[in-house]
Amino acid sequence: MDVLLWGVLPYLMLAVLVGGTIWRYRYDQFGWTTRSSQLYESRLLRIGSPLFHFGILVVIVGHFVGLVIPKSWTDRIGVSEHLYHLNALALGSVAGIATLVGVVILIYRRRTTGPVFMATTRNDKLMYVVLVAAIIAGLATTVLSVVAPDHGPSYRETVSPWFRSVFILQPDVTAMAAAPLAFKIHVLIGMLLFCLWPFTRLVHAFTAPLHYLFRPYIVYRSRDDRPRPGATPGHRGWDPVGTRDRSRGAP
Repeated sequence: MDVLLWGVLPYLMLAVLVGGTIWRYRYDQFGWTTRSSQLYESRLLRIGSPLFHFGILVVIVGHFVGLVIPKSWTDRIGVSEHLYHLNALALGSVAGIATLVGVVILIYRRRTTGPVFMATTRNDKLMYVVLVAAIIAGLATTVLSVVAPDHGPSYRETVSPWFRSVFILQPDVTAMAAAPLAFKIHVLIGMLLFCLWPFTRLVHAFTAPLHYLFRPYIVYRSRDDRPRPGATPGHRGWDPVGTRDRSRGAP
């Protein structure tokens, strides 16, 4: 069972994540979107969306530090195990609670706003359930690793080495098998979430809107071409802004 869960399942998850993302991009580019619903309701969205997105960014950074950076590296720069876990508890708890509150607000908004709920797919409904479960499990493991440090081996000695070993195609099944049950549950829920990722609105996270930084300004013009009293005669092209118009003698 350990070989199946920690030696085979991670690669099945990666295959579904990568293959599903490629399939979605090739055959459902018009659906590659968050399906923005700000038009229907914006008050709760302005509260829940920043809480969720900023919280999840801190959570991702925390996972990267905890899973990718070996314990020997932090020991080498003088970060003690107690200080490391104290920082993890402080940042992880705040970020996790902000993420949880944000997603609960967004789910409440989606369930109570008719047009928004109608635009929610079955895959997205399942995704929200798994996402909330992953956040709660993550908060539980963060608190457990600090409040009850003697409940089992640290995740830096079990989950982290296993995570790194997966990407060099030598999964350390023994290390993950020695992890406490709470961490195993959190990892399994996380893998399920990544399997669902390509088939839900979460897929938009793989698209960074960098073209917005380089596109030209959008010019809005009136559809009424008739001159209005006192209006400046219309002409094609850009109007000078902050420059000297020598042709008209303007300052």
